[in-house]
Amino acid sequence: MMNGLEGAVIAVAGAGGPTGRAVLERLVGAGARVYGADANAERLRASVDAAPGARGAVVDLLDPDATRRWAEEVEREHGRVDGLVHLVGGWRGGKRFGDNSLDDWALLHNLLVRTLQHTTLAFHEALARSPRGRFVLISAAAAGQPTQGNAGYAAAKAAAETWTLALADAFTDTEAAATILVVKALVNDEMREARPNAKFAGFTDVADLAAEIAGLWNTPAIDLNGKRLCLNVP
Repeated sequence: MMNGLEGAVIAVAGAGGPTGRAVLERLVGAGARVYGADANAERLRASVDAAPGARGAVVDLLDPDATRRWAEEVEREHGRVDGLVHLVGGWRGGKRFGDNSLDDWALLHNLLVRTLQHTTLAFHEALARSPRGRFVLISAAAAGQPTQGNAGYAAAKAAAETWTLALADAFTDTEAAATILVVKALVNDEMREARPNAKFAGFTDVADLAAEIAGLWNTPAIDLNGKRLCLNVP
């Protein structure tokens, strides 16, 4: 079976936490050279420790200069960057439309949009030069199916998707691709332990998400660029 990740240089933004751990483990296991970044040093260390061989850098992705320095360091070490996985997330919301808060919107805009802008602007030229450059955004079904109490989160996710599609347009006539993976929500073992009676219907396990991400390097760019691929979402 083809392994497009062997020797690939992959940056993972928002690498802390269960999703980051799963993704780092999968990418390293497939032979990639992985560089994770997160603002939380403790969460990042746990992810890096779970994926021997991965590297970590504490980076405030809300700081465009710090993000660019991280991108430059990754490329300088190997002379290229073959992938950027954007995992930075967060949620705020309620049940009713009136529960939406502009303070929550400001937080979600920073987490879901601003970090994406900084990372893609920092890495896009290196990805475009790579013969196997891949960018992947993790989005949510809410972006296309907002509910009244989820307005801020859905709007931020929709903005992130639009930004990613613009990046895909920039990759036209290159061998790079920008792809959106859409989930209802994510689930991990810690969540299952905390809520043993919950069914998490339609949720995507972080290990399955990691496998989907890894598979992008085995798929031609023309089949991925500008595509919105739904996982467990009708």
